[in-house]
Amino acid sequence: MTTVRQLNVFEEEAKMRFYSRQHRYYCGIDLHARTMYLCIIDQEGTVLVHRNMPTERGALVRAIDSYRDDLVIAVECIFTWYWIADLCDQLEIPFVLGHALYMKAIHGGKSKNDKIDSQKIAAMLRGGMFPLAYAYPQAMRSTRDLLRRRNYLMHHQSELLAHIQNTRSQYNLPAFEKRIAARSNRTDLADHFEEPMVRESIEADIRVLDTLHEVLLTLEQSVLTQARHHDPVALQLLRTVPGIGKILSLVILYEIQDVRRFPEVGNFISYARLVKCPHESAGKKSGSGNNKIGNAHLKWAFSEAAVLFLRDHKPAKDYHHKLVGRYGKAKALSIIAQKLGRTVYFMLKRKEVFDPNRFFSS
Repeated sequence: MTTVRQLNVFEEEAKMRFYSRQHRYYCGIDLHARTMYLCIIDQEGTVLVHRNMPTERGALVRAIDSYRDDLVIAVECIFTWYWIADLCDQLEIPFVLGHALYMKAIHGGKSKNDKIDSQKIAAMLRGGMFPLAYAYPQAMRSTRDLLRRRNYLMHHQSELLAHIQNTRSQYNLPAFEKRIAARSNRTDLADHFEEPMVRESIEADIRVLDTLHEVLLTLEQSVLTQARHHDPVALQLLRTVPGIGKILSLVILYEIQDVRRFPEVGNFISYARLVKCPHESAGKKSGSGNNKIGNAHLKWAFSEAAVLFLRDHKPAKDYHHKLVGRYGKAKALSIIAQKLGRTVYFMLKRKEVFDPNRFFSS
């Protein structure tokens, strides 16, 4: 049962966080891949600069040069924000990243274009109503993105393996004697199929799988090397949790970056999409929503960890059995995923290894 204290933590996390620092000048940028619309206003809301320009570092520096003594720059969180954040860091200018799913004032307007949006961003920034997203620091950002790319390729590899298995079922052939996920077991895999075109399709899958295997090994080694350089202690702590191995520990480490940025455990599990925030009005509950707000990669990592946690781990299986009897299979697995998220939060914050007695006793 969810306690009152837990509900208060979830409600606190559900609140938007706004940028409230005061500056002399406020710069809002409606950013795109090739162009950006820039708007600079002062403390009174007077528009000082309002124009379209190419996404070039020099053009941006020239536009803001007269206002750099006390300026803050804000952009909406889209895939092209990295270079502006790095430039602001070099110039020692405060940079603010806006949460795209919270910026209703921009997306809900009757009239909408780049010029209007840039002025709205600047006005929200000036009024202390600019919703914050986390601007991931440059030092670990490229490694995190490489790890995300590795996971994308791994999912593609799983799709190819599933296609081979589905093709076998399609032609009602016997099950393969060995695990086809292992590269050494795929040498004569195409011989199981008699149709020439089907065999060629399977051979194409195998060639791509073999290539992906080499690429994935290289990427994993590169990420692991960087992780040992960034935070070797956290990496070792995460691996003490049953079910969290080499890849899941890397995903969790790089998606969290620094657990100290979450003041409470409720903030962390909400960010990891491990809890649903209820919608309530006039004392009546109307379900929950905003399921896409949070980190999808952490949600996947803890969901995978929950499944692996139950494998060959008798205390975990017994605990899961109790939860299934009370909540059902789906919710029981979600509860374990959330409990693992809570455990990881306190492990990283206190620099402690996994304690099974504490995990199962609470």
